[in-house]
Amino acid sequence: MRYLTTIIFILFVIQIQSQNQPWKGKFEPIDNLLSPVNSYRTASGAPGNAYWQQRADYKIKATINEKDNTLSGEETITYYNNSPDDLNYLWIQLEQNVNKKENEDFGTINNSLKDGINTRQMQFLTRAVDFPAGYTIKYIKGSNGKPIKSLVNNTMMKVLLDIPLKSGTSLTFSIGWSYPITDRSLYRLSREGYEYFPKDDNTVFLIAHWFPRMAVYNDTEGWQNQQFQKLGEFALEFGDYDVEITVPSDHIVASTGELQNPDNVLTKQQRKRLNEAKKSFDKPVIIISKEEAEENEQEKSKTIKTWHYTAKNVRDFAFASSRKFMWDAQAVKLPTNTVMAMSYYPKEGLPVWQEESTKSIMHALEVYSEATFDYPYPVCISVNTSNIGMEFPMISFNGGRPKNGKMSKSAKASMIGTIIHEVGHNWFPMIVSSDERKWMWMDEGLNTFLHQRTVAERYPEFSSVTPKSIVPFMSGDKNILRPIMTTSDNELFNQFGSNFYIKPTVGLQMLRHSIIGEELFDAAFKEYANRWKYKHPNPSDLFRTLEDATATDLDWFYRGWFFTTDNVDMELSNVKWFKVYEEDKNIEDQTKSSQVAAEGNNTSEASKDFSDGPEVITMAKTPDNSYGQFLSRLDENTIRKQLSGKNLYEVTIKNVGGLVMPVTIEWIFTDGSSEIDKLPAQIWRRNEYEVKEVFIKDKEVKTVNLDPNFEFSDTDMSNNVFPKSTTISEFNTFKNKK
Repeated sequence: MRYLTTIIFILFVIQIQSQNQPWKGKFEPIDNLLSPVNSYRTASGAPGNAYWQQRADYKIKATINEKDNTLSGEETITYYNNSPDDLNYLWIQLEQNVNKKENEDFGTINNSLKDGINTRQMQFLTRAVDFPAGYTIKYIKGSNGKPIKSLVNNTMMKVLLDIPLKSGTSLTFSIGWSYPITDRSLYRLSREGYEYFPKDDNTVFLIAHWFPRMAVYNDTEGWQNQQFQKLGEFALEFGDYDVEITVPSDHIVASTGELQNPDNVLTKQQRKRLNEAKKSFDKPVIIISKEEAEENEQEKSKTIKTWHYTAKNVRDFAFASSRKFMWDAQAVKLPTNTVMAMSYYPKEGLPVWQEESTKSIMHALEVYSEATFDYPYPVCISVNTSNIGMEFPMISFNGGRPKNGKMSKSAKASMIGTIIHEVGHNWFPMIVSSDERKWMWMDEGLNTFLHQRTVAERYPEFSSVTPKSIVPFMSGDKNILRPIMTTSDNELFNQFGSNFYIKPTVGLQMLRHSIIGEELFDAAFKEYANRWKYKHPNPSDLFRTLEDATATDLDWFYRGWFFTTDNVDMELSNVKWFKVYEEDKNIEDQTKSSQVAAEGNNTSEASKDFSDGPEVITMAKTPDNSYGQFLSRLDENTIRKQLSGKNLYEVTIKNVGGLVMPVTIEWIFTDGSSEIDKLPAQIWRRNEYEVKEVFIKDKEVKTVNLDPNFEFSDTDMSNNVFPKSTTISEFNTFKNKK
């Protein structure tokens, strides 16, 4: 044992250490990284009193020609200029042009040759089998019938107005168009198109980003007319839709909106079953059975019929059409709305789609509604397809099919997770309408956060994302990694899932469980969702709302987690054990400590373990001049009495990874019991690289662990324990056995 003479003023105090590495300002405000506040967007993260956004209403008549797989349509757009600006021109999105042969982005994802490349990969890269794609714009004309000039730049069309569209006014104009529906198997990231089933010579049409639609004009960047390059998805205005869809008479159409003419397109039996489903809250009702769908597959009708749908206050519209569809439906009761959950699938989806799809919709509707706001629309649809999950208002296209009627547990979990995820997109971004083209993480990250929460709560037998899930990604090469705050199309294809889906999810999990607390976080997250439903939030609005609604400074967290590629790696560098010298006790130990001190042991050296026992420290009486102008004095005897027999532990923690986080310390005592201490992230404010903290324990400690429950995605847990654990290599283990 050793003597160390010290004056102790305050216990449980952070020892201020000199920082000998560059100060990074990790706790400085991030105002310079956020969009400035103004009358449109407030410093609290809420829409301002002058907030505005545009609106576009659509009337569309569209026809699928099954013979040549083309879609043609005529649409009338009424565009409302609610901005304070007069507009000399409008921008319209033509996303189907992304598949045109001359598009510069075809083949640019994973664009490298290698020996043994398969034929489908080669098709993705070279377009060896060519296919027609892209719009033919037949006309653009005003409400007076006169032509309107336009200019097309790849996936954007500029509509040139003869007279500026004044602030506070509206414009009605019409567009005629057509395009070849593409075979989804011929190119990568095929969110829409057709899927051909050669066995029965039938097709499932998934029709999305199919009509020319208004680009967003907003207060932060004017026109959002960034080209569609497939990875960054969509930015869209809200509006009302009146859509007539003409298809072969034996097709069934699943669509955004409410069906207006069931008597014209559904059989009497189908209408009866659908009415039964509206009263069935415990299980789905089969609207079209397997046998009926198989019979329908054989007809190949030469006649047509028109399905009429309307949708209120949505930002997009999509539909699916096929004679192969089976169909089931069930009512889901929410506090303020009753929703029809419905699934459409070919027989190739049996049996799991009939067993699980509509049930998955129900679970998503319930969990998401509780976490944000009740699902406001009348229907929520899941359509089975191959290889993808893709979302639109009230309808989603979801992959996952059994092989020979069987599906592994992991494949089933993936299918259910896909359905939950795509249904969840109805909240983010279909209602809380962020800009996917620019910030993929704002919808994918927030949606994955609630998607994983739904899986954890409703399907505990399946694995779900936890802070440990992101460790392999955050341990990666910093020369390749990009921050979350990277625009959608500038991320690498092989890591956008980790960076825009999983990392934001884990960040929100840490805020909820370990930094803010569940009750306060949940209320703040709900506040954000309700502030910005049917509006266009930016990252700054989310960041500010979470701080505003929790009274928690999170700038340090946003800076590190969203704006850098730093990782969490906290090292438990040293733990020192002390006891306070007591004059009438520990005489034998104190003699030993004198001997240790005489041998010249240096107390500044790092301890290896607790085997040498505690260092003994003397606590001197506080001199009067240390009190300054205070006239009162501490009760010296009370302080000594409170510390009598106690164990003091000085813990040194190093920030190896660069990302500051709160610290959770687990103490395992010699009697086998344990306890947890938590320190806030603010302990790193004065020294961003190393901190020391002193703790008092009644019992003697055997082992100390950092982050024992893996709350903070620490990328190296081997340095989180004291005494240090020794890892024996396989070779040395083999030698020892020999």
